Amino acid sequence: MCGAKAGGPDASSIRPGETTIQGQVTRDGEPVAGYVRLLDATGEFTAEVPTSATGQFRFYAAEGTWTVRALVPGATVDRTVVAQKGGLAEVAIAV
Repeated sequence: MCGAKAGGPDASSIRPGETTIQGQVTRDGEPVAGYVRLLDATGEFTAEVPTSATGQFRFYAAEGTWTVRALVPGATVDRTVVAQKGGLAEVAIAV
């Protein structure tokens, strides 16, 4: 399952007890608009959300190892993240 809040995620919208993967996509320190995909441990597509105007994204997922893939103009970047049950995994993606 995934979720994204219009205008970008903020700390007040984190659901207590949910496993959350969130982060920001930047280029040269500036936010980048695009999409972020969540792929499971086998590389299967699970979800996709647009970044906010500030390059932020958020997914609610099961615990485990995930790939977060940023798809922005001129670049595709993958980051591996391990999400703990009920925890918050932060991902910074520089393209």
